Amino acid sequence: MLVEVVATRRAQQQVEALDRTNTRAFAAFLDDLSIDGCAALAYRLTGPVPLSRLCVKHLRGALRVVVAFESPQRACVLLVGPHDAADPGLDVYAQLYELLGTGSPVGANRTKPPCCDGGGQPDSATTWPTSSSVPLGGAERAAARRPETARRR
Repeated sequence: MLVEVVATRRAQQQVEALDRTNTRAFAAFLDDLSIDGCAALAYRLTGPVPLSRLCVKHLRGALRVVVAFESPQRACVLLVGPHDAADPGLDVYAQLYELLGTGSPVGANRTKPPCCDGGGQPDSATTWPTSSSVPLGGAERAAARRPETARRR
C-alpha cells in the first residue's frame, strides 16, 4: 500500500529553495517514502514527546528531512534543510527545536532508534497528528522531480 506524503508549507518553501542536485535527491526520497513508508527513513529522534515521534533521513551531505507519520499510510514532511550546528539560523535541528518550543536534548543517552517497529510500520510512538499540512502531490511533486521548474518559482 502506498503512503500518502504531505508537507508543511515551510517544508515546501525549503524544497523550492534547493539546488538541482538536492532537488533530485529529495524527489527520489519522496518516491521511496511513498513506496517504503517508514523504512525509507534512517532513524527516529530521541528526547521528550513530540521530538521522539519524528523520523529523519540524510539525503546527501548535510541535507536532512524531518518527517512525522500521521498514520502508517500518511507521512508529513515537516522540514528540509542542512544540519549545520555552526549556523543555528540554517540548522534544520535548531529550526525544529524552535518550532517545538524546546531546547536541544542533552545527555549521553541520545540514540537513533529505527523509525519502523518490528512489523515494518511506523513505531506506534511515532504517529503524530500534524496540522497545516498540504498534499505533496500534483504540481509540488512534479516540481520536485523537475528541478528547473522548482527553481523558477
